Amino acid sequence: MDMPAPRSIKTTCPYCGVGCGVIAQIGSDGEVSVRGDATHPANRGRLCSKGLSLAETIDLDDRLLAPQVHGARTDWDTTLNFVAGKFNETIREHGPDSVAFYVSGQLLTEDYYVANKLMKGFIGSANIDTNSRLCMASSVAGHRRAFGSDTVPGCYEDLEIADLVVLVGSNLAWCHPVLYQRLVAAKERRPRMKVVLIDPRRTATADIADLHLPIKADGDVALFLGLLRHLARNRAIDRKFVGRHTNGFDEALRIANTLDLYALVRLTGISAPSLQAFFELFAKTERSVTVYSQGVNQSATGTDKVNAIINCHLATGRIGRPGMGPFSVTGQPNAMGGREVGGLANMLAAHMTIENPADRDRVQRFWQSPTIADKPGLKAVDMFRAVADGRIKALWIMATNPVVSMPDAESVAEAIRACPFVVASDVTATTETAKLAHVLLPAAAWGEKNGTVTNSERLISRQRGFMTPAGDARPDWWIVCEVARRMGHAGGFTYTEPAEIFAEHAALSQFENTGTRDFDIGSCADIDSDSYDDLAPFQWPRPADRASSQRMLGNGHFFTPDRKARFVSVQVASNTPPQPGFPFTLNTGRVRDHWHTMTRTGKSSRLSQHYAEPFVEIHPDDAARSHIADADLVRVSTGLGAIIVRALLTPRQQIGSIFVPMHWNDVFASRARVDVLIEGRTDPTSGQPALKTMAARMERFVAQTYGFAVLRHPPAMIDATYWAIAKCNGGWRVELAFGTDPDDWTQFTRTLVGANVDTVAYRDGQAGHQRFACYENGALEGLIFLASEPVAVSRDWAISQLTAPQASARKRSTVLSGRPGANSLDRGATVCACFGVGINEIAEAVARGCTSVAAVGAATQAGTNCGSCRSEIRNIIEQKTAMPMAPMPKALVTSS
Repeated sequence: MDMPAPRSIKTTCPYCGVGCGVIAQIGSDGEVSVRGDATHPANRGRLCSKGLSLAETIDLDDRLLAPQVHGARTDWDTTLNFVAGKFNETIREHGPDSVAFYVSGQLLTEDYYVANKLMKGFIGSANIDTNSRLCMASSVAGHRRAFGSDTVPGCYEDLEIADLVVLVGSNLAWCHPVLYQRLVAAKERRPRMKVVLIDPRRTATADIADLHLPIKADGDVALFLGLLRHLARNRAIDRKFVGRHTNGFDEALRIANTLDLYALVRLTGISAPSLQAFFELFAKTERSVTVYSQGVNQSATGTDKVNAIINCHLATGRIGRPGMGPFSVTGQPNAMGGREVGGLANMLAAHMTIENPADRDRVQRFWQSPTIADKPGLKAVDMFRAVADGRIKALWIMATNPVVSMPDAESVAEAIRACPFVVASDVTATTETAKLAHVLLPAAAWGEKNGTVTNSERLISRQRGFMTPAGDARPDWWIVCEVARRMGHAGGFTYTEPAEIFAEHAALSQFENTGTRDFDIGSCADIDSDSYDDLAPFQWPRPADRASSQRMLGNGHFFTPDRKARFVSVQVASNTPPQPGFPFTLNTGRVRDHWHTMTRTGKSSRLSQHYAEPFVEIHPDDAARSHIADADLVRVSTGLGAIIVRALLTPRQQIGSIFVPMHWNDVFASRARVDVLIEGRTDPTSGQPALKTMAARMERFVAQTYGFAVLRHPPAMIDATYWAIAKCNGGWRVELAFGTDPDDWTQFTRTLVGANVDTVAYRDGQAGHQRFACYENGALEGLIFLASEPVAVSRDWAISQLTAPQASARKRSTVLSGRPGANSLDRGATVCACFGVGINEIAEAVARGCTSVAAVGAATQAGTNCGSCRSEIRNIIEQKTAMPMAPMPKALVTSS
């Protein structure tokens, strides 16, 4: 039998908004490997640790392979008829606003387009919103207030040619690693370039910062008002640009002038000399780019923060020109595509607005739809409140897990649980949200589906399938169209392939567009299937009559009625009074190697080793006052609930603030869904929730016994007060803690590992240690280590025993020691996920004389790919060479 020839397919990474090009190589045996696409303009061949690990995440474990109704497997025809009938019945009895779609930046543009078209043009409601509301809605609102449109003026090249890059609320090194490496490389080529980091935490991004401003939470509006005041007082305003191309400057400046330096120090928490240094640097540096992300957006004042930043760029005329401008970097692979098609509740397709009657008429005529939504729909937080109070009675959730990611997440779960009819389209049935749905629709995954995505610099790229959809999985666009047809709207949803949807999307963008709308890809309005298959990445706008525009707004022409930009007169919000008993500010966000709620990255052993369990970053001074030691378990609570996570003590964390990652959920930990702690407080303009400023408290969680286990198979259940499980090479690793000990540890071990095992045990009653090695047919099935304090065993070595020979009796007893022999290397905790390099390997390289990050990279490969581990490598070097440096954080989550 002839084997198929190896082939390679160009596609796009499904993670962050950088939008990296990926080449998937499919071998003759069907095995898939990935590498960066050197021809793609976003990444030029680089991939981060997540992108490099994509091939590890495409297995069928936990895949939803067939439609389900009330937990029973069924066929597509039956399921689609049922879904369409329930939505029609609900609309007939309660009106169009009784139904809602909650969609995702993981959808492709074509999926987004048909979902938005069905809801707004055929159902007649605007109750479609997206998890991108949690990511970049404040940027959208700020752009629209200032520019009259949701226009990102610049491009990635601006970060490379700027003389000053200001990073605000952005841990670029971990959240957008490939873009960060482009910045690092540019700074190495031009050492005169300056980088300023504005962030309460001294994150990994501080590694390249010339100045770090440890701002108070939500101090950004005051900071940029102070900058505007400084610019005006030091003759740095571009009066010609302001006079010709803007409105509202005088009032914006009047408000800025109410804040003197003393007020700025109080409101920002930044010292006067540091403020002055930043202000002077910005004032004198024409080529300045301000990059901002979730530290700006995820705030109750996020839109005002965005406009405070934009005001400074408008005042200096530094916008839309090479190396100049405000730049929002988005979190999701297609948040921008969702914005283009109107996937937010307050927008229409092609960047048109619901509030504008002419836009509504235009879209309805183009769609030839029976109706059009005539008012904004419910934004994400309000949407789930409407589910809770019964206004929404039928809900379709696509490609997202709001029970973990939404604020006040437990209330969201209760709302979904009580909703009369819930549909979930997803690749897995195991998410917390999918478990609450009445109907599950198996969606095609990355590698199986075809369409387009738009990255943070307006670059549209193709995502191409290279595998047959698993089981009965179907593309999201197909699912939506089939439901639409069965609802009676067949004439509007006749598409047979995504190329037809993209062509219609492009045609709408140019329909009656005389240059007054920013989004125009009319050059693709007549695209056919072959051209769509071959479509190369391009930036919009790309109208039918001219080439793409790399930058926008630099000519001073904006998309307001008078074509002038608007200064927005933002003011410092009144301080929220401290909550008695909750003295800390809880900040949430991402870690380097995981993504959202881990449905994809949790499959990868490589990505699960850097941080294998949920944690809370605490400043050592706060920890001491709270009687918390490094690697203790900590109960973090707010007025809404409590979680249990591991303590990671680090001086990089600001005193008075704590940080907990957003990723862990009930699949991977017992009590770690941090968004159950966050109230649903939102920005009044954008509707984006404040996920970074919740009042919290913490105390040490005292366990009777602690444990660590490595298992060949995931356990069916874990009967422990605290547990966290992560994929590892050859199986699974589990951290454990028990408020009350089980009656029988041997029985607990058999439950964890499996009943049909032979067990070798070691007990030291005086020290409080117990250890179990479990075998089946001579193969190691599990190792369990128990102690009265956090277990001190070499985790990396214990994991390696799952794949090591275990034939001899001596070998079986040796594994209970919990550490390698004298002549064996213990790699230590993973530092570089790209190449699997551990902390002890890096320390050994330093001991051999590698005293720079480059030298360590040459010796071990660590830090030579995406570079997001370089700051950790530098810390290890400085520790081992006894250079003055704050001690490297040490915690059980990363130590071995």
